[in-house]
Amino acid sequence: MGGTFNKGKGYKGYKSSRDLSDAGDGKQLRLRAADGYQIGAVFYAALRPRSPRQVAVLHGGAGIPALRYRRFARFLAEWGIPVLTYDYRGIGLSRPPVLRGFEARIEDWAELDATAAIAWLRERFPHDELLGISHSIGCLPLGGASNAAEQARIVLVGAHTGYYGDYRPLSRLPMAFAWHGVMPAVTRFLGYFPGDRLGLGEDLPAGMALQWAERRLPELRPNGADLAQERMRRLLDNCAALQCPAIAISISDDAFATVAGVTRLLSYFSRLSSLQHVVFTPPDAQVRHLGHFGFFRRAVGMALWPRLLALLEPGRAEGAHITAARDSVIGASSL
Repeated sequence: MGGTFNKGKGYKGYKSSRDLSDAGDGKQLRLRAADGYQIGAVFYAALRPRSPRQVAVLHGGAGIPALRYRRFARFLAEWGIPVLTYDYRGIGLSRPPVLRGFEARIEDWAELDATAAIAWLRERFPHDELLGISHSIGCLPLGGASNAAEQARIVLVGAHTGYYGDYRPLSRLPMAFAWHGVMPAVTRFLGYFPGDRLGLGEDLPAGMALQWAERRLPELRPNGADLAQERMRRLLDNCAALQCPAIAISISDDAFATVAGVTRLLSYFSRLSSLQHVVFTPPDAQVRHLGHFGFFRRAVGMALWPRLLALLEPGRAEGAHITAARDSVIGASSL
């Protein structure tokens, strides 16, 4: 979802959207979703020619503003890959004036917001290979969008389903208390989740906060007959229909996206044509801790981002002075 909960330290590795600088060299945009809602986005144009031609859309985690990924987006743009980042409705640049009572669920983020972002990029780059990159729970909007198949290749960073049983054992109790105890109680009282004031990430719309808080069974696919459950099944059907190559990136000390969490998530992407699973450790980035957001931190970017670039296009990152030799790359059958 976003960040790492540390007992006594709140939500590490995260800043509220109001503390972030503007998009800098990125171009701020408004995308219109199918229901007319205006989605805030930032486009980072390529800074050099590229071959083969690739573009990327970045689906962020819940409670993490799109601007938080700007340094990673700029890195790809510098290597010739234009990047579109966007905020889901209720978050960051897509937040309404009043969040209390604002309705938004993961199905809206997938069917409407992610679909709009993919469509905007495809319309402007009709012949380029479109890369879908997600972080955390953003894997579900990535795969659940109605036009998800436009993404010719996907990269899933820290992917998980929000099931508390998959959290890191040593962190499970405080994390479960925060996300499945405090969050639903406060959300029902206020009409939204004030994560910023509580030191637990960005504020969340009530619908999304309660979906996450009520995620208490291993199985993500619902079997009820109401409209919300039908929409979730449609989202998961779209994920299962994806038949493209994928790279899954795990962080060894990620309390959310553990091996169990990643494995559970990937079970819903059952038709991927190929899968590489890359596990990064803190020593790979010469730091003591990485955590759930660690891959996107500026301090470790120059150690890890060229490795992803090398996987996406062997030879592209030859001048980066960083080798991918220490990556743990595992086939899909071994997950």
